[in-house]
Amino acid sequence: MTNTTSSNDSQFVSQRIQDCFDRLTRAERQLANTILDNYPVSGLGSITALAEASGVSTPTVARMARKLGFGGFPEFQAQLRSELQATVSNPMARREVWAQNAPDTHILNRFADTVVENLHHTLNQQSPEEFDAVVDLLCQPERAIHLLGGRITQSLAKYMFTHLQMMRSKVSLIEPNSSSWTHYIINMNKGDVFIIFDVRRYERDLQRIAEMAAERGVIIVLFTDQWGSPLGKHSQHRFNARIEVPSAWDSATVMLFLIEAVIAGVQDKTWDETTDRMEKLEVLFEHTKLFRKFI
Repeated sequence: MTNTTSSNDSQFVSQRIQDCFDRLTRAERQLANTILDNYPVSGLGSITALAEASGVSTPTVARMARKLGFGGFPEFQAQLRSELQATVSNPMARREVWAQNAPDTHILNRFADTVVENLHHTLNQQSPEEFDAVVDLLCQPERAIHLLGGRITQSLAKYMFTHLQMMRSKVSLIEPNSSSWTHYIINMNKGDVFIIFDVRRYERDLQRIAEMAAERGVIIVLFTDQWGSPLGKHSQHRFNARIEVPSAWDSATVMLFLIEAVIAGVQDKTWDETTDRMEKLEVLFEHTKLFRKFI
């Protein structure tokens, strides 16, 4: 993986840590795990408090900040505060930020330019090995797959579910009503795959169901934003998509790209089985007369 630990503003602290994790000392890894455990809040206390919580020395904390590309601990914390502010901002605040310095071009062009930039940043951060590992999991028929999204992202979960259940069995979409989630959890077995979507203003209910699934030995695949949902500490695999655009609302374009890429990967690896299942589906579609025919 490419070293991305420079002071480039496009790099978030969590990404910098993950990119250089293999090169950290044992003490630095302890510190890194503490920071990521309740990110980004865990790094906002004093340097002494962070060192004590991690079981390392204060010079280790200062050295780690410099290794991540910052001038020192204050600069490291300033970046964390900026990220925290971004994750909790509401739609009105988001629009105010981008509207202040919006270029004098048509919104269509501004939006398109930002989405393309988001895609490039996301792909630069995405590990092909991580992508392949998720595809391999979804191709294993013995593993049941469960999907769930949040208030906005449930539509993405449903989109992915619709495609996966055409290609294989044992795929379920969890309804958004949290009062019924225990009924889904009881059917989850160790080694199953739980795909969760959670983006900024991260939802407490999703945190709870992720914790329960993790306790049952379920493999969690998280689709989240560039800052990273707190669910990341329960997930074995994670896709971070850039979502900021010149709008009061975040964009799902890049996340949808990742979903469709995963679907294509599963299709390629299971084409024989997928073809057989889709042929049977076509027969059922014919019986139900679901689709209009012109001849």
